[in-house]
Amino acid sequence: MTPQTERPLALVTGGWRRIGAAIARRLALAGYDLALHAHTAATFDTAFIAELGQLGAKVFPLACDLDDLVATELLIPSLIETTDRVPVLLVNCASVFRDDSATTFDAAGLDLHFRVNCHAPLLLTRALATALADRQSGGAAVQIIDQRVRNPVPDQISYTLSKQALHASVRTMARALAPNFRVNAVAPGLTLPTDDYTPEQWEQLRALMPLDRLSSPDDIAEAVLHLATARATTGETLFVDGGAHLESFPRDFVYMGL
Repeated sequence: MTPQTERPLALVTGGWRRIGAAIARRLALAGYDLALHAHTAATFDTAFIAELGQLGAKVFPLACDLDDLVATELLIPSLIETTDRVPVLLVNCASVFRDDSATTFDAAGLDLHFRVNCHAPLLLTRALATALADRQSGGAAVQIIDQRVRNPVPDQISYTLSKQALHASVRTMARALAPNFRVNAVAPGLTLPTDDYTPEQWEQLRALMPLDRLSSPDDIAEAVLHLATARATTGETLFVDGGAHLESFPRDFVYMGL
């Protein structure tokens, strides 16, 4: 009897909720086991673990405050030591999003956004590439950014600048880590409503998109899976936004369609 081949392992930061959970679910369907990161262990969801288990995935819960860059650098080595498993895929989905502007941002807020949204993904990417190089094996990272990096708006400026920096890093890191490690990005558009939006506003925003539709979590998850398996692709950003990046909007979407 042929022994069962172990499924590849993917690490998804922010993988328990919203877009991160959709990515985790799609990767489980595609045959991955999952290391799912959350800010604290309080986010771990036994029902979600069971759902992913029904899809054949083993789940390894991880808690780490990505604002703590020392703990962030230890996250992947700790995962490897604890599980004796090395991820072949890293999806940096976790981020912080606070509201500020060019006239209201401060050093502390700017620092927080850059630590969580740029520094942490880069440190995790390097840690995984190093671990795989030590084992003479290849892998990939997919950074989740934002369609606004193409045509920025004047709102949430600390968030925007941090995502622009991560976007700029994709081509550089792809070149630096080639040939054994690939780095790409997915740039979502408006995807899941929050309490800030009314149903009427959401519909009006959908109508503004060139494709007359908004991106869905499943759209983003499919894009991540594509880049995870596209072995001849590195240094690319895939915009999954209904065409929003083709337009230049005057404000963040939450202020539009009112």
